[in-house]
Amino acid sequence: MTERSEQEPPELQDTFRIEFEPVGRRGNCPRGMTLLQCAQQLGVALAAVCNGAGTCGRCKVVLSVGTLSTPTSSEYLQLTDAQLAAGMRLACQARPESDCIIHIPPESMTTTQRTQVEGLQAIQGDDPPVVTYLLPVPPASLSDADGDVDRITRTLAELNGITCEDADIEVIRSTPSTMREHNWTVAASVRDKELVAVGPWPSSTLGLAVDLGTTKIAAYLLDLTTGETLGMLGAMNPQIRYGEDVVTRMAHALSSPSGAGDLSSAAIGALNDMVTQLTEETGTDPDRILEAVVVGNTAMHHLLLGLPVEQLSRSPYVPAIRESLDIKARTLGLNISPGAYLHLPPNIAGFVGGDHVAMLLATQVANATNPVLAIDIGTNTEVCLAAHGKLTSASCASGPAFEGGHIRDGMRAAPGAIEHIDIEDGKVLLQTIDGAEPVGLCGSGILDGLATLLQHGIVDRMGRFKKDDPRVMTMDGKREFVLVSSEQRNGKPDLGLTQQDVRQLQLAKSAIETGIAALLQNASLRQEELSSIIVAGAFGTYIDLSSAIAIGMLPSLPLERFRQVGNAAGTGAKMALSSISMRNEARTIARATGYVELAVSPDFMKQFVQNTYLEPFAQNGG
Repeated sequence: MTERSEQEPPELQDTFRIEFEPVGRRGNCPRGMTLLQCAQQLGVALAAVCNGAGTCGRCKVVLSVGTLSTPTSSEYLQLTDAQLAAGMRLACQARPESDCIIHIPPESMTTTQRTQVEGLQAIQGDDPPVVTYLLPVPPASLSDADGDVDRITRTLAELNGITCEDADIEVIRSTPSTMREHNWTVAASVRDKELVAVGPWPSSTLGLAVDLGTTKIAAYLLDLTTGETLGMLGAMNPQIRYGEDVVTRMAHALSSPSGAGDLSSAAIGALNDMVTQLTEETGTDPDRILEAVVVGNTAMHHLLLGLPVEQLSRSPYVPAIRESLDIKARTLGLNISPGAYLHLPPNIAGFVGGDHVAMLLATQVANATNPVLAIDIGTNTEVCLAAHGKLTSASCASGPAFEGGHIRDGMRAAPGAIEHIDIEDGKVLLQTIDGAEPVGLCGSGILDGLATLLQHGIVDRMGRFKKDDPRVMTMDGKREFVLVSSEQRNGKPDLGLTQQDVRQLQLAKSAIETGIAALLQNASLRQEELSSIIVAGAFGTYIDLSSAIAIGMLPSLPLERFRQVGNAAGTGAKMALSSISMRNEARTIARATGYVELAVSPDFMKQFVQNTYLEPFAQNGG
């Protein structure tokens, strides 16, 4: 806190120093101003559909340090006793009474603050796969005729006790000139008894971790010596031009001799662009990226590596390989250090791949003592149940609807995307990213919209629009609920949710609900017995949990049992990048995780159809 705050009693202060975490914005807030007003003044974009009236309950924050005003009646209505006791408040109602540190949960932030690469704090190991040593090498002479690389390996053994049994061919080619250029003092990098890089001293030892999602890619640049994340970047997966889902992409890979190459080249091209941008932004050198880890579902894994996918696309959906892989990154055309390796964690089965293993690693679900459900929501959603000392997973083909795909006015989370929707006194309330003029709906807005229409009886449990509602229009013979009219958009087409949009959302919702119910039934467990539900993934982190529960996508449990953790697969990728022991733990998790193939269940289609109904989570059996 400021020096002024320490010397002057809070009751005499006209302004207070407010710090908003994790966004790191801080500034002075005048006495009497709400936290929401202060956040807006500082450019911290909090969700506030009701514009500060205290009725939507979306601007939840948590007091970490300091004193706030007494909770208002609106807060007692919107928050539980447990939430209030834990320091949770509504930013539009709470006013600082001292300097404060305020934590903003991810669900209370608008998408402009979300990089879609953020996640849990990675557990750091002290055993990186690549270690770099300062090496003063004795110069070559007539009396010492060892080869240049032999001279390095000999010195590593003498000075550091390191046994180096092999050297990368590209390192052998470059070492003579490097040693002489730098007067025989170099940085020698070793990976599992192999010399993988020789460079000038000092040289950084960098690593690249990647979550290769069906729709989005998240990349992280790490310092392998310290474990520090130097930079992070999100991008769309360019493979999307060959299909929005993995089944369509695998069909393209099988359609022609060049099909598989198209998909691999698209992914590698995107990764190389991200490497360039990350190293430029951090002032580092791609040649010092000495290790890479990529996680993705089984289809993404195979398409990246150019592995056959025909057997993966047909029952019994067998991957070409389940175990982890270590290959030279240059064999795929990845533009990092010539001697660097690419590590891919193991797959589990079917479409449950290394990204799911990475998510389980990051969330430590395997160590749960009470039943825990972990869900990574995306175009391909993976679900894992930890119960009775076992891990069991399933893959749900939820599709791109929650990413804005197959939705008439759907779009990516960008300025102008509607991200929150509410209806009060017959009036539609919208919140857009950056407060810009609405131009479409992103995933959280789509989910919010469906839950709101259901809550107000505008759609029924079957997903049908009510004919007599005046806000339901018929456009070109098709019904839709108009969110922003053409008149409001100065003649541009209406923005709304159509009957077809609702159907797409019902299919996505049902896929997830059916997967969760199947795992619970398999474990003879009821939803009420779940101690917690972990919701991961870029979309899963920013959804309104109440909306997801209202339509039956997630179990009907108290919000206190849910934990939204961001891109946990990306966090797991960073853990595997920086620690050999974490890689071993990932292998243990993969081998211990059972798998349920939903499609082979005789009741699957019946349950899937039943779960398209918009009603609370319905668990059959268990």
